[in-house]
Amino acid sequence: MSNCPCGSGLAFDACCGPLIAGAPAATAEALMRSRYSAFVQRAYAHLANSLSSGQRKDFSAEDTKRWAENSDWIGLTIHRTEQGGPADTTGVVEFTARFKTEGQEHEHHEVAHFIREDGRWVYAGTADAPGKTVHREAPKIGRNDPCSCGSGKKYKKCCGVAA
Repeated sequence: MSNCPCGSGLAFDACCGPLIAGAPAATAEALMRSRYSAFVQRAYAHLANSLSSGQRKDFSAEDTKRWAENSDWIGLTIHRTEQGGPADTTGVVEFTARFKTEGQEHEHHEVAHFIREDGRWVYAGTADAPGKTVHREAPKIGRNDPCSCGSGKKYKKCCGVAA
């Protein structure tokens, strides 16, 4: 038996193997670990099946397969978890997945949000990291600046009018 790719120190058959085969995850962290292992093991069905219904709409099996097969998976680090236990309905897992593509090492850092659907943990997307600073990409439009819609009016007299 080999160690599980998720880095738990357990054998694959005692860790992520049963989850990839269809068993429900007991915790959000266990599901996160199994999703990483699914990339390593090329278990694309598990990646699709462990998504929330909302996430499944945007899932591309082709893109996932291309990325997974063009990457060498180096390791997973779980930084923290919030809730996500057997009695919870939501959870957060912050992690870093390390991989190598075209000889260059990369890190994917994410704060992942998990929910229960039909009693099973599923990946529901990314959560905002606490204290994350949001930077404005475009310059702020002032009240007396020309409206960005191109009308030629001042912003306050056009799109900036409060409804």
